[in-house]
Amino acid sequence: MYRHLLVPIDDTDLSIETISRAVEFARALGARVSFLHVQPDYAASVFGESEAVRLTSPAEYLHTYVDRSRELLTKAESAARAQGVPCASLTRVGNTPYSAIIDVARENACDLIFMASHGRKTRLGMMVGSQTLKVLANANLPVLVSATSDPSDSSLAIGIVRDEHRSLAAVLHAWQHLIATSAQRDDDEDVKLMRAMCRYLAEFPVALHHPKEDDYLFRLLRARTSVANAELDELERQHERDEVMVEALSVLVEKYAAGKARLEEVREAVEQYSRFIWEHLGREEGVILPAAQRYLTEADWNEVNAAFEGNKDPRFSGNTDAEFKRLFSRIVNLATPRQE
Repeated sequence: MYRHLLVPIDDTDLSIETISRAVEFARALGARVSFLHVQPDYAASVFGESEAVRLTSPAEYLHTYVDRSRELLTKAESAARAQGVPCASLTRVGNTPYSAIIDVARENACDLIFMASHGRKTRLGMMVGSQTLKVLANANLPVLVSATSDPSDSSLAIGIVRDEHRSLAAVLHAWQHLIATSAQRDDDEDVKLMRAMCRYLAEFPVALHHPKEDDYLFRLLRARTSVANAELDELERQHERDEVMVEALSVLVEKYAAGKARLEEVREAVEQYSRFIWEHLGREEGVILPAAQRYLTEADWNEVNAAFEGNKDPRFSGNTDAEFKRLFSRIVNLATPRQE
């Protein structure tokens, strides 16, 4: 049976579902996963859109064309770690994604390529995209196509919730890596990054994500059934505890910055908080989301989707959009290693 899956991902909502399916499939098989993001060769043309962005907005260029790959892969890794699936990630640069996918699969001894279809029908009647079809035709190794039609409101809402969970997990993994490698960097820069992490935790999951779960997803589920009430009660208590724990982390980071706390104390606090979050996310994705899929109506999902659509992490609407993109990008790309 398959032991090593290659999972190409891109910056689309479809990849959220593809990652979930691939991880579940790998866990069932006891296999490991390598995620791959193929970046276009933006440097190949000095007259394209990317060059215009680089000249007019260097920060936006860095996020859109350079750092985004690391962010996507870090969130994919977080999804695998949450399920206990061994994983790695790779990037390639090129304007023929299918050939990069095939080359990486061969170089890394992958025995299955697990990839998405974007739903475009070919002359063969297959609901596959052009790159997927080229991989199928040229790979000479097994390819599993995870075909997806236009997503329902429930799928869209659940996809956003899962993606936000992965962003939170990515920040925590980045913090763990930062602490593990702290001796290799300047303490002042580490403190700045830890402060950014505390700010992210306080302003995104605590102040935005949790309240929307309480006010929309949890409220509507309670209205439709009582079977999950005990679990919802516990999750809402955990949302309150999360706020207290994040505040405590912020205080501890300031003590560390002032020389009044040791790095080991920060490490222990981050590990404790991470274990709390893993258990919390596991409850939501393992119990609440399946219950919501079973009991919520189409009108309910329209309401949930509308509520969450406005804060696709880290792509907020309104004036906070660029600020949060830069914050998330800075955390992930400075605190985690690049892999090629």
